[in-house]
Amino acid sequence: MTKDLLMSRRAIIASGIALGVSGLAPLARAAAPLKVAGIHASPVENAWNSCLHKALQDAAKEGVIEYVFSEGVSGTDYPRAMREYAEQGNKLIIGEAYAVEKEARQVAADYPDTAFVLGSSGKEEGSNFGVFGTWNYDGAYLAGMLAGKMTKSNVVGSVGAMPIPEVNMLINAFAEGVKSVNPDCKHLVAFIGTFFDPPKAREAGLAQIDAGADILFGERIGTADAAKERKIKAVGSLIDYTPRYPDTVFANALWGFRPILNAAIADVAAGKPVGRNYTAYGLMKEGGSDIVFVKGVAPAEAEAAMEAKRADIKAGKFEVPQNMEQPK
Repeated sequence: MTKDLLMSRRAIIASGIALGVSGLAPLARAAAPLKVAGIHASPVENAWNSCLHKALQDAAKEGVIEYVFSEGVSGTDYPRAMREYAEQGNKLIIGEAYAVEKEARQVAADYPDTAFVLGSSGKEEGSNFGVFGTWNYDGAYLAGMLAGKMTKSNVVGSVGAMPIPEVNMLINAFAEGVKSVNPDCKHLVAFIGTFFDPPKAREAGLAQIDAGADILFGERIGTADAAKERKIKAVGSLIDYTPRYPDTVFANALWGFRPILNAAIADVAAGKPVGRNYTAYGLMKEGGSDIVFVKGVAPAEAEAAMEAKRADIKAGKFEVPQNMEQPK
């Protein structure tokens, strides 16, 4: 997390995500560092890729892994990059299969001695192709609870990449959180058709503000720029945007990749198959995701209700609905 965190509560929550499954790290360090490659379809400054990149960098600094990476890899070049890193002797390859599901699985089949753990909307395959989803929807639901009590226009908006299942689930969770405390609030949704285009996300956000939204949920980088420009509030996703937009972003649905990475490293180090779904390690009740917010921006009673629901989620007493249908 950023060094600019000033509030002790924020620092505590951020530390909790980093420590998600720290017990696995000593096991991985007992042997020589594992050779790991990261293949990023977007620049590593993109929020999602930055979560993976930071976790991998931290593991490398700790001596758990040796880390090499490529960024901005197009769909046409992605399978080639996978093959090259496998040929170079990397034992674990981390990346994303969303745009190349069929091709990525074929590469994995051609390199059975290499472990591939990729972000995917599909299922695991064979013994060496594992998958994970970005399930920070618990935090999105909680942020929606705050937004639903803060809106003055009774209109909120969400800007997403494209309507794939886990993006849909995230936006739907935010909407459900809003609805749980304000059933009459209208929810606007826009998709920009790509994973990284901040100017396009900004334009989509401005259009929603023009349509009456006074709080925006930014599944994509650039949404908060629209909110800042028009002096309204916004919710961030994946990373903590508040230090960058201190007067605009009041809450963030965080996601940490380190628990997923630690689990994959432990499996490879132990000679276990990675052909499984690692998504659960990123859930709130597992310490892989959370909400961070600026206290005092939302009404006190809204914060109290949200905190109570957060405790229920962490205790397994409440499950946020998993709705992967395209939001309307």
